[in-house]
Amino acid sequence: MTSALSRRSVLRAAMVAMAASAAPPAMHRQAAAATLPAPAPWSVRPFPLGKVELGTGIFADKRQMMLDHARGYDVNRLLQVFRANAGLATGTAVAPGGWEGLDGEANGNLRGHYTGHFLSMLSQAYSGTGDPVYADRIRTMITALTDVREALRHEPRMLAVTGRFGTAVDNLRGSYQYVDLPAAALGATASVTVSAWVRPTHTATWARVFDFGNDTTRYMYLAARDAQGLPRFAVTTSGAGGEQALTGNAALPLNQWSNLAVTITGTTGTLYVNGAAVARNTGMTLNPSVLGTLTNNWLGRSNYSADPVFAGAFDEFNIWSRALTAGEVEALQNARASAAAPGRGDLASYDFFETSGGTFADASGHALTATLRRTWGGPSHPGFLAAYPETQFIALETMTSGDYTRVWAPYYTAHKILQGLMDAYLATDDARALDLASGMADWMYARLSRLPEATLQRMWGIFSSGEFGGIVEAITDLHTLTGKEEHLSLARLFDLDRLIDACAAGTDVLDGLHANQHIPIFTGYVRLYDSTGEQRYLDAARNFWSMVVPHRMYGIGGTSTGEFFRARDLIDGTLSAVTAETCCAYNMLKLSRALFFHEQDPTYMDYYERALYNQVLGSKQDKPDAEKPLVTYFIGLTPGHVRDYTPKEGTTCCEGTGMESATKYQDSVYFTAADGGALYVNLYSPSTLSWTEKNLTITQTTGYPSEQGTTLSVTGGSGTFGLRLRVPSWATAGFHVTVNGTAVAGTPVPGTYFTIDRTWNNGDLVQVSVPFRLRAEPAPDNPSVQTLFYGPVNLVGRDARTSYLQLGLYRNAALSGDLLPTLAPVAGKPLHYTLDGVEFAPFYEGTEDPTHAYFHRTEPRVVFGGTDAGVANPAKPDGTTLLDEIWAGAPFASKDALVTRARSTVDAWVAAGLLGQADGERMVATAQSATYAA
Repeated sequence: MTSALSRRSVLRAAMVAMAASAAPPAMHRQAAAATLPAPAPWSVRPFPLGKVELGTGIFADKRQMMLDHARGYDVNRLLQVFRANAGLATGTAVAPGGWEGLDGEANGNLRGHYTGHFLSMLSQAYSGTGDPVYADRIRTMITALTDVREALRHEPRMLAVTGRFGTAVDNLRGSYQYVDLPAAALGATASVTVSAWVRPTHTATWARVFDFGNDTTRYMYLAARDAQGLPRFAVTTSGAGGEQALTGNAALPLNQWSNLAVTITGTTGTLYVNGAAVARNTGMTLNPSVLGTLTNNWLGRSNYSADPVFAGAFDEFNIWSRALTAGEVEALQNARASAAAPGRGDLASYDFFETSGGTFADASGHALTATLRRTWGGPSHPGFLAAYPETQFIALETMTSGDYTRVWAPYYTAHKILQGLMDAYLATDDARALDLASGMADWMYARLSRLPEATLQRMWGIFSSGEFGGIVEAITDLHTLTGKEEHLSLARLFDLDRLIDACAAGTDVLDGLHANQHIPIFTGYVRLYDSTGEQRYLDAARNFWSMVVPHRMYGIGGTSTGEFFRARDLIDGTLSAVTAETCCAYNMLKLSRALFFHEQDPTYMDYYERALYNQVLGSKQDKPDAEKPLVTYFIGLTPGHVRDYTPKEGTTCCEGTGMESATKYQDSVYFTAADGGALYVNLYSPSTLSWTEKNLTITQTTGYPSEQGTTLSVTGGSGTFGLRLRVPSWATAGFHVTVNGTAVAGTPVPGTYFTIDRTWNNGDLVQVSVPFRLRAEPAPDNPSVQTLFYGPVNLVGRDARTSYLQLGLYRNAALSGDLLPTLAPVAGKPLHYTLDGVEFAPFYEGTEDPTHAYFHRTEPRVVFGGTDAGVANPAKPDGTTLLDEIWAGAPFASKDALVTRARSTVDAWVAAGLLGQADGERMVATAQSATYAA
């Protein structure tokens, strides 16, 4: 059993205090950072991360694993998709894949979001540790993103690489670039040869080597891979159904140079690969002369908009107004056309000798200069910054229903990038980060401010595609820094009026809404209240929070099933393998914190402790990994569920917020009143607060939650303020406080703050004892389905069975009502217990054991103090048992008090015809003879 605050811990804390008293207040190693002023309406304020240092314990251990990940992961991999989008060299970096890559879910439509999360993690890591390695990585990313934005502001420029014979132009996958040839390039020739050297880098089908056409009716193309992965040439004047084609017999190798040539003369067409004829069609009736003048003459782009852009490099490209012989095609394999028998193409000839710029000279003598272009043109505003084209933002404006394969939450991704830039600026004072962030907001304002109100309301109401995350909070904070009124106006353009108005009125409309699409919205609305004073924002956020907690909250503090909110008070009915999305817990903590800044309702911090110490800690695997953060997406709460710390395809939203959570565990341990007149101790966690304004250091020494209490030592100068200690709502076994060994007068009440007002001096020592009790929390829709808590810690059974464990807990219950005596402690493993052969352990332990967060409570027999009365435990129609009603009277001051409760309950049940008199007497007699733990 874990004991309350021990004498050893008191002595240890005293030694720490004496050592600290000889030293000045801790000074953080971090260089000067920018400051985000606290909003005037906040009656309490947080401390910067750098002012609170974590001590040894579970938080520090989990954070260290994430810090190592932040230190070791190659940020160039994250920047790859941004650089590719801008047509910049990506070196040897390989995109992370998953949601952050082009081959990930929904075509990688969310890419860029994870980079924003990573920037936020690095910023928090630097703010919290002062280690310059994190600042260096931030600067690397900001430099790269600055280059990306600058490149996007201009027409694309050639990316020169080594070609088959000399220089080649590289067409990076994800750059959406192609070479645009003038309309006269193909001419009206009846006989033709087109030859190209290509080095494909991806297996995408239907990417064009060239496509000359007007639309999807009249065209002539050569695809590197058709649906079967083979090179294919086709010409048509009547669309796909009328294509006359040539198809190769083997796939082109990746990352190797291949020569493709097509000849047409008379009715014969021939396709050559590396000088060998691989296909011939002798029944062709179509050639360039029947196509007429074509407007779209492209290298790397298809006239079919859904086809991918060619990924790879182009070297020499030639068009002749005759069909080369097989020998002439063979001659092209070992030398440039200009040095081989065919000579340069007489219609068009491009060597790609250029090493810069965005145009390519035509050596045919016709001066048909080709131009490098983007399929999407370019940004609508110089502030645009993203890892993909602006097309998703444009498409959203006309959508009426969600389709994440087309548009996947572009403003959500914009938020992650914007927030990462803001965090980077605040951590490092790098003005470039603020400039990038401000530019993004300027671009969004230019884009959204021109839209009708009805369009905005429709957009923000669309599932998934219209999701915008916490962008309102980020933009409102940005407005605080820039003072631009356009930025505050932009934040208000994200008002989702029907949701705001319903929640402000207290109308619960959450059933069926995507949970994480909506939770962070309300943190933003709290900030809009701060900036505008508009009460409906704060009312809506406060009421929304109360619709989630406790009505849609699982024991661990998480919410959502399959990512969605369901009906109020439906917990057992929603338990599944896809409950408790980790992002939801992250955002509920942010909302709880924001609301507490306005109204110091201890319920917010009770929830904060529950979710932080259970779901958030438990979502991080207790294992180091340089490649992955090892964070859950869902946490299934079904019996025997095994947590998945490498979810989906990787780089998910929850892994992103998980990285952030693990580098800011200390952000809500302490708050100060706005006037400095009080210090709130919200969480019991080993930590050191440098309270610069009062020249004080507060050191919290504890093994909590393995230790049932904490010690706070004061060093430095002196100061007058109220020390406000949170009394957890579960602390029904008492909450005892001493200052310098003397008990503090007053009666702490669970679910409140206990305040000690005094002048604090160097060397003062505050000792807090908060004994834990084991309790079972029932699901509101099925009281027999319950979850175990020991103090703040959710205990889960580790068992491979996939059916509910059947557990009884009254058999050895203590007079206090504590159910812990029914369990047996596991030697050498704090907070581990066994019951009926099943080991129970803290939820926060990030293992891959099959777990039972919920169990089925069954108390078939009447047992007191380990003595069986020999009587079945009767139940009422609603499931309430006789033992439930007896133990509802706990705590009992004595055994006599318990027996008296048993007698009155038995008599009532006998009178109601629910229990026989003889059985009732046996129950009372057993209660009288049994021995109980206090």
